[in-house]
Amino acid sequence: MNKFGLLLFGLILLLALRLLAMIWLPILDSTEARYAEIARKMVETGNWITPQFDYGVSFWAKPPLHTWLSAIGMDLFGVSPFTARLGILLSAMATLTILWRWARSVTEDQTAIAATLVAASSVLFFASSAFVQTDMVLTLGVTAGMAGFYNGLNGSRRWGLLFFLGIAIGLLAKGPIAGVLTMTPITIWMLWRGSWRDLFRLPWITGVALVCVLVIPWYAAAEIATPGFLEYFIIGEHIQRFLQPGWSGDLYGAGREQPKGFIWLFWIIATLPWSPLLPFLIYKLRKNRVSIKDGLYIYLLAFALTPLVFFTFAANILIAYVLPGIPAAALLAVILWRKSGYKGAFWLKLGTAEVVVISSILVGISILGLDRSFAPSEGRLIADYPGQGRLAILGGRNYSSEFYTEGKILRFQTPEELDGWLEPGDGVLVPKYLAEPFKAQFANAPEAFAEDRKYFLFIPISATE
Repeated sequence: MNKFGLLLFGLILLLALRLLAMIWLPILDSTEARYAEIARKMVETGNWITPQFDYGVSFWAKPPLHTWLSAIGMDLFGVSPFTARLGILLSAMATLTILWRWARSVTEDQTAIAATLVAASSVLFFASSAFVQTDMVLTLGVTAGMAGFYNGLNGSRRWGLLFFLGIAIGLLAKGPIAGVLTMTPITIWMLWRGSWRDLFRLPWITGVALVCVLVIPWYAAAEIATPGFLEYFIIGEHIQRFLQPGWSGDLYGAGREQPKGFIWLFWIIATLPWSPLLPFLIYKLRKNRVSIKDGLYIYLLAFALTPLVFFTFAANILIAYVLPGIPAAALLAVILWRKSGYKGAFWLKLGTAEVVVISSILVGISILGLDRSFAPSEGRLIADYPGQGRLAILGGRNYSSEFYTEGKILRFQTPEELDGWLEPGDGVLVPKYLAEPFKAQFANAPEAFAEDRKYFLFIPISATE
């Protein structure tokens, strides 16, 4: 098998593993399960304008594009982890396709497919490629916008329209931050490059009209349906969230405060298994006196670093914020690696093999049902419930239990609240820290029917003695 065939085989293998993981891995708490349940509620209620955090409670934190993608999958093919993740996987595949086509237009085929494989096999991209959340759809928008602008500036109308389509996708995926992550590196590059007249090569009239037609109707409809949305989303989610440590205005959970600059450590983790090779790449470039002052290199570098620089001083960050820069980092790294004169086939095979082996182990663990002890999901436990009675859960809210019961599970804070409700045959998911109070309240409760890392499943013989 030649190198091109080997690279293509690696991509196909990664896709196959991701498909298996989509089938066998349960929906995971809390982020994935929360977004999957919001999408499921969209299908159930038929409200495609306002995502719902709970029945009748609007979810203002994010625009709905990722929710629409998950909801469409479940509406067409039924509610399951696979269908909830299907739209996100298609977004990842579209992102890689754009990266490959763009790379082919600026370099040779082998570099293009190698860059695609490096991006696809980085740990964060691989994990996010079928994980129900906003960031992969945002990455699609940013990648489309950046690739479209670069090639559109050379006079290609199709690529120019892709630039505007990418802006629209980003605004519907995560809001104004998409514009920041796209326009910041573009502005830096244009200041370095000059030749501002080239901007007239872009199809501005058609492109701006496209963005307005795709984006404005939903934002207007959302504000009309739930007044106050725009103020919370624009000011709260895009300014206060990042500037106020432990932002108390979050309506949907506590802020995730990290030390300033922690985003750079996240980048090292997110780009494994390739990030340890960065010092060696820098050494090879210096040794061979390879200049990175080429316009494409500057463009890709600005593209890759913008999320890191932007979130360096942010108070509340997640590792997923690194994701939009990974396609550019992969393409730049492969171009420079080949430019340095080092073929690096061994490292490419080793890195891909690491991802394949680790992914295969995780899929195997899930298929064998061994993930019960560590997977943050109650899907397996709910599947163990043999009865036809009702299900309840004690303690705080649990999104995977809501997803797997299609919103039918009832929530109680304390065992005492179950008095008057619990009937023989009903199932109760009890957090392990509440197991003793539960058994004390219902002394005739048998031993737990099943358990996982966090909960016991009790099926009392009767409610009280």
